[in-house]
Amino acid sequence: VQLQASGGGLVQAGGSLRLSCAASGRTFSRVVMGWFRQAPGKQREFLAGIGWTGSGTLYGGSVKGRFIISRDNAKNTVYLQMNSLKPEDTAVYYCAADTVSYVETRPYEYAYWGQGTQVTVSS
Repeated sequence: VQLQASGGGLVQAGGSLRLSCAASGRTFSRVVMGWFRQAPGKQREFLAGIGWTGSGTLYGGSVKGRFIISRDNAKNTVYLQMNSLKPEDTAVYYCAADTVSYVETRPYEYAYWGQGTQVTVSS
């Protein structure tokens, strides 16, 4: 599976961004997708994951209620809608995929990774 993340940029605190991750190379509807982020000097953090059909989602505690993950299997794309952004959300954001049937939360559990997209939130 090849993943291409996009949509990052500079936004003011309180604003919104939507990240996209386009997948290719395997039947997209049979891969679990996840979003992670990594700030300088910090470990990679799980943000959200979504199951094959989109009906099952899981969120990390720091973004629950602010971020929404969704997928469009017809477009082979997963999205992360980020609302009420804070300066501490500044990081490189990564999408990831795996061929299991349940949402995973640990980075080492995901077999495929996109290249990352920078999100910077100014105060």
